[in-house]
Amino acid sequence: MQATDAVFYIAILVMSIVIHEVSHGFMAEYFGDKTARYAGRLTLNPLKHLDLFGSVLLPAILVISNTPFLFGWAKPIPVNFSRLNNPRRDMMLVGMAGPAVNVVLAVVASQLTRVPMPVDVYKFVEAAVFINLLLAAFNMIPIPPLDGSRLVMGLLPRQLAVPYSQLERYGILIVMVFIYMGVLDAVVLPIVEWEGRLLGVSFL
Repeated sequence: MQATDAVFYIAILVMSIVIHEVSHGFMAEYFGDKTARYAGRLTLNPLKHLDLFGSVLLPAILVISNTPFLFGWAKPIPVNFSRLNNPRRDMMLVGMAGPAVNVVLAVVASQLTRVPMPVDVYKFVEAAVFINLLLAAFNMIPIPPLDGSRLVMGLLPRQLAVPYSQLERYGILIVMVFIYMGVLDAVVLPIVEWEGRLLGVSFL
């Protein structure tokens, strides 16, 4: 991958992640919690959201190692679930906001691929589809603190939701182990490729 291409791909990834996180904050604010606004996180300024490892080092490592995908994360948007109008229900909706926005971005980008454009431009639009579908699918894995866990916690009986939520302290480690074990290649990427075909975009 050329250095200029890598810069564009990382820029698409970072902005997709930022929009993902900001959507959590706006949804939480809609349901009564303004923690993200008070923390200055309801902004598209990437500097407010960057995580040194997840937003910078990991994408750079993936680019240098020439992996078939680009992935990363930002600092989570702060949400005080106790301030939500209906904590159990609203927690699920706040969690789903991020993946939902990524799906919307992927759909919009997929429509742009139908417009005649230079090949070099097309590959970046196609990358926007892929990256946003990847972020949506990966974040739906039910491992705290990923967004899929918010849905599971909202559906579980309280006596099970509490111990399940305590996995969050080990969440990033579990996620890294899953990535190392090839969960992205074996589970998430086939889902992303299937979703891409539904949108008329092939990543092969």
